[in-house]
Amino acid sequence: MSSEPTSRSSLPQRQLTVAAMAGTAVAIVIVAAGAAVRVKDAHQLKNWTEAQAVPTVSWIAPARPASGGLLDLPGRLEAFTDAPIYARVSGYLKSWRVDIGDRVKAGEELAVIDTPELDQQLNQAKADLASAQADASLAKTTADRWQALLDSDSVSRQEVDDRTQDYAAKKARVVAAQANVERLVATKAFAKIAAPFDGVITARNTDIGALINAGSGSEAQLFSVSNVDKLRVYVHVPQDYAPMVKPGDTATFNVPEYPGKRFTAKVAGLADSVSAASGTTLVQLMVDNPGHLLLPGSFVNLHFALPVQAGALRVPASALIFDNRGLRIATIDDHDNVRFKPVAIERDLGSAVEIGSGLTASDRVIDTPPDGLAEGDPVRVASAGSKAAKHE
Repeated sequence: MSSEPTSRSSLPQRQLTVAAMAGTAVAIVIVAAGAAVRVKDAHQLKNWTEAQAVPTVSWIAPARPASGGLLDLPGRLEAFTDAPIYARVSGYLKSWRVDIGDRVKAGEELAVIDTPELDQQLNQAKADLASAQADASLAKTTADRWQALLDSDSVSRQEVDDRTQDYAAKKARVVAAQANVERLVATKAFAKIAAPFDGVITARNTDIGALINAGSGSEAQLFSVSNVDKLRVYVHVPQDYAPMVKPGDTATFNVPEYPGKRFTAKVAGLADSVSAASGTTLVQLMVDNPGHLLLPGSFVNLHFALPVQAGALRVPASALIFDNRGLRIATIDDHDNVRFKPVAIERDLGSAVEIGSGLTASDRVIDTPPDGLAEGDPVRVASAGSKAAKHE
């Protein structure tokens, strides 16, 4: 009778133990599953982080330039011939016949200067010449008479020589007086200001009644005459490019006042020297200006077509790296790892450069390499747009 209750009381105890063990097992399974998920997530995060650490780059194939490109330089236009006109005599401006913009011929009268002082000097010089001529005439007559007396032994040889010497001196004074008259006549001719050549009046800085002082030092010019049928173009070419510009070559240029219109000039000569201050050489070109569209003194944008350099490869300037190791370019090898190559620039074209050595046509050049790249670093190559358009 007493054993039956004992067996009944132990049954719930075993059930509780089994239930506890089952709960513990479930908890262990849940914890283990959670840990496994966290380990998987951590592994995925690590892989994602490592993948994100590999930079994505695009690359460009070096191009063999089909043309040598353009060398763009600023220049200026100058008149083929330009002459500032100054007064050669002093006086007052009596009249002027031309104004700015007028076309004139060589020798055409521009203005007349009234020269009262010079006129009086000329009158005096003519009077001095007449007096000298009279003295010389009298001295000649006297010398001839004394020579006749010498033949009759009436006078001494010394007296005859004195009269002959006096005549020679007075004749020399006639020559001097004549030269002085001719000098003043020549000076008086400058009272008429004439154009030195065919051209256009580009400046008039005087007016009727203005006091005119001779000379070109501190005095203002009266007129300026320019020949603009043909113009000179002056441009300073960098030393590196000077050997590529030769007499007879042509260049195009444009001016701000005629957008979209191009003019052609021909190289007339080079200075054959390099300025120590700027490192450039002066080049002179000629351009015809039949319609007078171009104005002297204008700014121009000049374009030289450069020859193709044999063996040169062109890449964008954004691919260059310059640091303490010098000038380099980052390339991608067959295993998508970074390889740096030292290069030498043959020609700088602004947005692109031509590499003379250190690069091959088969290299994959990284365009705009990110900071922090090191030799051998792996990179991810962009699938789209990797082989960009060649920079011609």
